[in-house]
Amino acid sequence: MNVDEIKEIKELLSTPKKVVIVPHKNPDGDAVGASLAVYLYLLKKGHQVTVVSPNDYPDFLKWLPKSKEVYKFDMQNRQSKRAIDEASIIFLLDFNALHRIGSDMQHYLEQFSGDFIMIDHHQQPDDVAKYLYSDTSICSTCQMVYHFLEKLDDLDKIDTDISTCLYTGIMTDTGSFRFPSTTSTTHKIIANLIDKGADNAKIHNNVYDTNSYGRLQLLGRALSNLVVIDKLKTAYITLTQQDLDEFNYQKGDTEGVVNYALSLKEIIFAVIFIEDIDQKIIKISLRSKGKFSVNKFAREHFDGGGHDNAAGGKSLISLDATVSKFLSILPNYKNELLSSYEE
Repeated sequence: MNVDEIKEIKELLSTPKKVVIVPHKNPDGDAVGASLAVYLYLLKKGHQVTVVSPNDYPDFLKWLPKSKEVYKFDMQNRQSKRAIDEASIIFLLDFNALHRIGSDMQHYLEQFSGDFIMIDHHQQPDDVAKYLYSDTSICSTCQMVYHFLEKLDDLDKIDTDISTCLYTGIMTDTGSFRFPSTTSTTHKIIANLIDKGADNAKIHNNVYDTNSYGRLQLLGRALSNLVVIDKLKTAYITLTQQDLDEFNYQKGDTEGVVNYALSLKEIIFAVIFIEDIDQKIIKISLRSKGKFSVNKFAREHFDGGGHDNAAGGKSLISLDATVSKFLSILPNYKNELLSSYEE
């Protein structure tokens, strides 16, 4: 995003407008945090703002400031469409292509005649936005929102609530600041957010230390289903719909489970396959260490993508068939897997 574009956005936001903010489908902490932070910022600027999420998000994010104001496109369809129809600007946050919001919402947004502003850190963004702020080197969209406000000379607008939202997104998308994308700049921003009111201990507790009994039981099942392929430094987990139902699965209960597989000594590639009968898909999360790109792997084989070390995908065949496909593909990457390992 160049200087001229920033000037245009400043001018665009200089007078009150109706604005909609959209995160990706199944929004995570970064998507929800970024959306609510921009929402709170724009309210301060005098705009009429609505956050429209494609669908619901996990309970462990529903304590965030103004989270109850979010419309769900699949559940509050009429209200969501009205907000989109009346808007002159739509922010697209934490996703790089309209298909990431689901086909129904995608088709509706494709008819939008106003201006899109996209802020995202995933690779290979589609050419859909008039204003694009894309940087794959930045750890989270919430950090990009901070830089976006900095470019607009509006860091002074960041208060306790905005700090809380941004801190949450950065924390969750960096694995509590442990991923390689966490830089000294990230830590400086985090320090500033704490100074502006973000309660780091409370945020961590609200996100990570509010597990239900069912979620912990499901984690136990996931770990019992763990398979390790030592010679390819790979581990994978499967969860059937029956597993999910047995432990009263709630949205967000499988968040981060794949990282347990990645935490195994000498494992550099981890995958979780989750059966979703309602959507008739197998949801796939992929993680890696070192140089092995799960973004490339997901794009080439499982209709997905993301970052080099964290990506998602899906499969339209059965769970067993999906795992068989994965196992048939995996040996082709032996050299990359073995050379990627970093102690």
